[in-house]
Amino acid sequence: MANALTVDVEDYFQTAAMAEVAPLESWHRMPLRVERSTWKLLEIFDRHQVRATLFFLGWIAERCPNLVAGAVAAGHEVACHSYWHRAVGRMSPATFREDTLRAKDAIEAAGGVQVVGYRAPNFSILPGMEWAREILSECGFEYSSSVHPIRHDHFNNPNAPRQPYRTKGGLLELPVTTWRIFGHNLPVGGGAYLRILPFGLVATGLKRVLASGEPLMLYVHPWEIDAEQPRLPAGWKSRLRQYTGLNRMAGRLEKVLSRHRFTTVLEAFVRRRVNPAVQTHTIGVA
Repeated sequence: MANALTVDVEDYFQTAAMAEVAPLESWHRMPLRVERSTWKLLEIFDRHQVRATLFFLGWIAERCPNLVAGAVAAGHEVACHSYWHRAVGRMSPATFREDTLRAKDAIEAAGGVQVVGYRAPNFSILPGMEWAREILSECGFEYSSSVHPIRHDHFNNPNAPRQPYRTKGGLLELPVTTWRIFGHNLPVGGGAYLRILPFGLVATGLKRVLASGEPLMLYVHPWEIDAEQPRLPAGWKSRLRQYTGLNRMAGRLEKVLSRHRFTTVLEAFVRRRVNPAVQTHTIGVA
């Protein structure tokens, strides 16, 4: 079974955790570190003969077009992670469409390929936001990976489906991997959870998910392997989320890649038939 490995290509100052201390209007003053850390990730993938899907911010694609082109040249898929990294619920439908198309155009111009995948910042397509998926379909996207079915103060969505499903508009939604245990979804699909949770717990969760016949959908960020990134004066919770485990993330990622087979979202999910039992689903209003 092939699993999907994904990268949300954003820099250390563009995260939700740093939003209050690094607002959009300050980004142009921040030293960019995303190129070095992303190339380091691509080197890790190459060592493990892994291809991945890189969800680029349009803002990054405009400033680092060679990074997008390099990912394509190395055989990876490039996809869209919005332009400004704003939560979907903070935008009107018109603003969301404008942001998405601006990002899609920037990534396609840099990579010279068609972009068919989308991931919302902070998995922020939540119940009651089906309009966003309709817009994605209208903009030419084939799939979205914008759901993380867990409890969280930024993207609380614990009752969302854990398996792939199609919306009424035909868009394929691919939730991030969780392990269903004791009536709750444990986040073992990467990101801060791979850095912070005991590695044995994450490894067991991934094995259990695979044993149930589900392919994995994992995600990481370039800044998560950049232990020397500047420390911004955020609150204690934001600092805990962003800086814990940075020095061990690369090693943990390599352990996961050595144990399981990974490829792009297109190969692992989109070109693989979705389970008919969850083929059509509409999320209700929260």
